[in-house]
Amino acid sequence: MQQLGMTRSSYQRDHALITPDTFIRTHLPGWQDSACIVHIAPQMGAAFTMYQVEMQASGKGSAAPEGIERFVYVLEGEVLLHMEGTTHPLSEGGYAFFPADTAHVLEAVGKARLAVYEKPFQPLDGVLAPSVIVGNEADVEGRPLGDDPDLIVRMLLPDQLSYDMAVNTMTFKPGASLSLVEVHVMEHGLLMLQGGGIYRLSDRWYPVAAGDVIYMAPYCPQWFGAIGKQPARYLLYKDAHRHPIE
Repeated sequence: MQQLGMTRSSYQRDHALITPDTFIRTHLPGWQDSACIVHIAPQMGAAFTMYQVEMQASGKGSAAPEGIERFVYVLEGEVLLHMEGTTHPLSEGGYAFFPADTAHVLEAVGKARLAVYEKPFQPLDGVLAPSVIVGNEADVEGRPLGDDPDLIVRMLLPDQLSYDMAVNTMTFKPGASLSLVEVHVMEHGLLMLQGGGIYRLSDRWYPVAAGDVIYMAPYCPQWFGAIGKQPARYLLYKDAHRHPIE
């Protein structure tokens, strides 16, 4: 039922909360029999793009545009990754990183849903180019953030200069929170995977739940605390390992 114009979605100068009731689906080049929901894009000032892909059983996705690197995370269902004559099955929690100009095809096995991050690659002189990464979140060792055993980080990409992005999952036990309000140069694209809580963005406080998307611009004050009876968990992108003046 139409809720008379009410929504939790909010778009501000340095952040955005985008909730599922406001998602609009479209078709993007390279994605066959798939609906795409573009959440974050350069049009809002971001240096990266974040979107979801809802693939039908016949759905396929080809490589990103020229010069663009891509990270894919499987939210639901299963896809087959075809690359260099090899096929890798990716089920829920599976992920893959593709350096710029890496040929590949993602083929749905039944219906599937993906989260996708893309950005122009920024090479560094004297540093090796990044490699393809294929894995599953369940196989990644979780580490406490700081000394807090109730807040666990899983790093899905290597913490190396070759990679100019970082993608992590963060899991908060009920009642756990970030230890400080963060203000930093990196921008974020976040998807709530499970549970919920309260997110401070700039000088506003938002209730958030599974399915919500958040954009945080550079220097947006940010803080999260988990509320509820189940852990809160989110997928988080940030730019990394590059001098901000370049």
